[in-house]
Amino acid sequence: MTAQVRLPDADATRAWGRALAAVLRPGDLVVLTGGLGAGKTTLTQGLGEGLGVRGQVASPTFVIAREHPALPRPDGSRGPALVHVDAYRLGSFDEVEALDLESALDEAVTVVEWGAGWVEGLSDDRLELALQRPHGGVDDDVEDAAAGERVLTVRGVGERWAGVALPGTHDEEDDR
Repeated sequence: MTAQVRLPDADATRAWGRALAAVLRPGDLVVLTGGLGAGKTTLTQGLGEGLGVRGQVASPTFVIAREHPALPRPDGSRGPALVHVDAYRLGSFDEVEALDLESALDEAVTVVEWGAGWVEGLSDDRLELALQRPHGGVDDDVEDAAAGERVLTVRGVGERWAGVALPGTHDEEDDR
């Protein structure tokens, strides 16, 4: 399944992440790609809000990986933790392996920014999200990072994502 979603601004990007959190479960791997300022961390902030995790979700560029434990829900249950990884500075598969992402993969939702080409081997099932900020109409200057439309391409890989309804998407067969 591949679909595109138009997100008019950062608030809509964050809201989409919150909505996506409702379908995520422990063991899910989300691979985020997109240029600088495209909204990868903004989307992950929405995921964190939707999952109900502790701590501010911020770009883990310099710490590489950050785990956000789940907070208790009103009924006392807890959702999955969020492991947020930024692979931008990684230079080898050895560095990816040193993160030991497999150890938390079964209990958490793992989101890897800049992960394409690095983490696909972690799971046969993954959700690939590619964010783009089309040029034109919006200053290419990142001063107002919240402004401007993003185009999100969503691709579910593996049996886990077969038939899963994702926010703002519809089955391509509906277009026929």
